Amino acid sequence: MSELSRPEKLRSQRSATARSYHTSTRGYWGVGVERISKPFNVGNLFRSAHAFGASFVFTIAASYKRDVGGKTDTSDSVAHVPFYSFPSVEDLVLPEGCEVVGVELTAEACDLPSFRHPHRAAYVLGPERGSLSSEMMERCKHIIRIPTKFCLNVGIAGVVVMYDRLVSMGRFPPRPVVAGGESVELQDHVSGGPILRATSMDDYRSTPPLAEIATAAADNKL
Repeated sequence: MSELSRPEKLRSQRSATARSYHTSTRGYWGVGVERISKPFNVGNLFRSAHAFGASFVFTIAASYKRDVGGKTDTSDSVAHVPFYSFPSVEDLVLPEGCEVVGVELTAEACDLPSFRHPHRAAYVLGPERGSLSSEMMERCKHIIRIPTKFCLNVGIAGVVVMYDRLVSMGRFPPRPVVAGGESVELQDHVSGGPILRATSMDDYRSTPPLAEIATAAADNKL
């Protein structure tokens, strides 16, 4: 067997790395958009969600032509990722325990770099030239914002949120201390042995005083 060339080795390493990072992320998540009307934004968002490993994608009160949106969804994401189309916010149904995270530029929203992503989450973005509806905001358990000078495109905003989730919850090697420094390989996770509570509590047991033993014996005779 001939030895792989340097470009082939790099491609092989990148593929293996991507697989290990995606499988190491706990929980599940989905991403959707409310009242969207531009099909190309839907296609871009769903394609990115497919690439980042989303568990599902959805729309709420959408009004776009699906056949047009498919032109930008070159990975045919809806054929590989479950897709749900909800007519209204009231019809939105999510798995039990799934927390709704709204992405909106509001004063009360948490900045994305400081946000702790839930293990089970559904991210919702607003429409073009609009914001999340008040009904949708009430359904959200968390509201986050991307700290930019002005609003981003829906597809771009979704990519930023999904990338932040992957970076903060995935297992990656630490960054070098300085720019251009050597990268450190990710070490395999090592699990410790089982901890038996009955055995560990024996180390903290002590002989009770004799007076307490006599008192307990007397109480048992009564």
